[in-house]
Amino acid sequence: MKNLPLLVLLPLLLTACATIGPSADPSAGQNAGQSAGEAVTPALTASPAAAPGATEHAERAGADEPRQASSESDQDQDRAEAESEAAATNTDSGASLPANELTDAILFRYLTSEIAAQRGLWDAAYINMLGIAQETRDARVARRATEIALNAKESAAALAAVRLWRELDPGSEEAAQYYLGFSILGNNLEETQPLLVERLQSVTPQQRGAAILQIQRLLARASDRTAAYALLTEILQPYQGLMESHLALAQAAAQNGDQARALAEAEQALAIAPASELAILTLAQITPDQRTASARLADFLRAHPHAREARLAYARMLIEQKDFERARDEFKLLLVGNPQDLTVLYALGLLGTQTNQLQEAETYLTAYLDALESQPAAGRDPSQALLLLSQLAEQRDDTAGALKWLARIDPLNPRTYMTAQIRRANLVAKDGNLAGARKLLQETRVSGQEEQVQLVLAEGQLLRNANRLADAARVLQAGLKRFPDHTDLLYDYAMVAERMQQLERMEVSLRRIIALDPDNQHAYNALGYSLADRNLRLEEAYKLIRKASELAPDDPFIMDSLGWVYFRMGNLKEAETLLRRAHSLRPDPEIATHLGEVLWITGQRDAAREIWRKANQMDPGNNTLKNTLARLQVKL
Repeated sequence: MKNLPLLVLLPLLLTACATIGPSADPSAGQNAGQSAGEAVTPALTASPAAAPGATEHAERAGADEPRQASSESDQDQDRAEAESEAAATNTDSGASLPANELTDAILFRYLTSEIAAQRGLWDAAYINMLGIAQETRDARVARRATEIALNAKESAAALAAVRLWRELDPGSEEAAQYYLGFSILGNNLEETQPLLVERLQSVTPQQRGAAILQIQRLLARASDRTAAYALLTEILQPYQGLMESHLALAQAAAQNGDQARALAEAEQALAIAPASELAILTLAQITPDQRTASARLADFLRAHPHAREARLAYARMLIEQKDFERARDEFKLLLVGNPQDLTVLYALGLLGTQTNQLQEAETYLTAYLDALESQPAAGRDPSQALLLLSQLAEQRDDTAGALKWLARIDPLNPRTYMTAQIRRANLVAKDGNLAGARKLLQETRVSGQEEQVQLVLAEGQLLRNANRLADAARVLQAGLKRFPDHTDLLYDYAMVAERMQQLERMEVSLRRIIALDPDNQHAYNALGYSLADRNLRLEEAYKLIRKASELAPDDPFIMDSLGWVYFRMGNLKEAETLLRRAHSLRPDPEIATHLGEVLWITGQRDAAREIWRKANQMDPGNNTLKNTLARLQVKL
């Protein structure tokens, strides 16, 4: 076999090794200084611009899949037939391959390289493969060296291999794409300028607009944005009559912080093509004032009422401005033209929940699910709509309806299935069947640690809500035996122990959290507040809550704790200031109860009663409020 020509055997080896190393993927490239996995865009396979109205007029062209030999080797095959077949094997450009013999040395080096790649020794694999490519002058081996560097996320090495690949196969579109992507990520912009100029000159006039927009997106990945901006400006000079040139310059100017030019270029693009949705969308995107941007979109829609993408952008902008009624009107207009538009149906469902139009929300969300069933190729996840519909059913006390929606959530969707199961358990418990709720959680099959912990926490919470504190403690203790250092389990166990007046156990758990996670403000706050509320070790309590406040200075509950420890220490003025601020941020009944007591003690009794009345309306069964009123002998 050693005398078989390299151009015959190499495709077979590449096929055999296909399971060892992944094929080249432009998204695997990485420039030094950029985060791992940042995409290297395959550059510029020009395609005709999409029809006006599309939000994206040009998509990046993906690299071709690695070619594989379609036949298997046969030791008894006639050599002449094999050589004849191999002569037809070309790279993606159609270039002829070198007629090299596959010597024992080359075969050994090639296989050694592939084995090294399989074992994660990318540098040895790459050096060997690149050396074979330089020796044999075979573009396919250079391509494989590029793949190895890409898989290792070594962009500098990949660029060196791509340069050789292009040298060996100048007509390869795929090699050109990678070369452009890596050169731009590596800020080798001078190298890319001639190729970009050539691209724009070589495409047809109909393709040029799409090519310009592709070039802008590609250059946007350069870390030296100023140089990339200057290069784009220079190469687009001959094409100032094209709308796409001004759109590309508008985007580049905006990314480079040149707001004035960005707006001027976008306006110029719209002047060239007044009916272009892409132009008005670009202008709206880079306009800093949202109301001005939405006004421009509204003007455009009056002139072009069927501009769907512009109307969709306008409706979303109205939502951002919290103008929900007008946003709903715009989405309804969009629905007239396409009554099964998934995006619009879902948006109307969300708007209905936001504006408390619950029946309307349910109608649109149900229609969304029906439309989704008729459009399986859409590939959308119905889980969020099902969760919303279950919430709507629960709000009208339709437990059976809520459970029906939750039961439709796919168990293979781990992100939402767990949420659905916990909600189902809460509904079953709320309906008076605590044993059934616990059984549902216990029978839920999960694999990961976090999911297992969620189930333990959910069961513990069910038992706490039912005031079965000893059972809750046992469930959480069992969870801690399996996951002894999980801070969420430790925290919930501490809260149960605190309610059971087992203060030593509570403190041990909270201090364990602090040891595991020194920046856990909740543990500091819980321990400090528990001490302050019992009027114990107030100096220590103050230090703990102060630490929590430093970690989360704007948390109203931590402000409440700090105000309460000030109250316990006799600093009534500081206590009132902090508690008023906490109450303004979050009018929670517990915070209101503390503020009311400080006001009562300082003689502001009418104000205290008013705050307590409002807290009682919010939560008539709040134990902290009831105990405080009883202790102070206050009737509301």
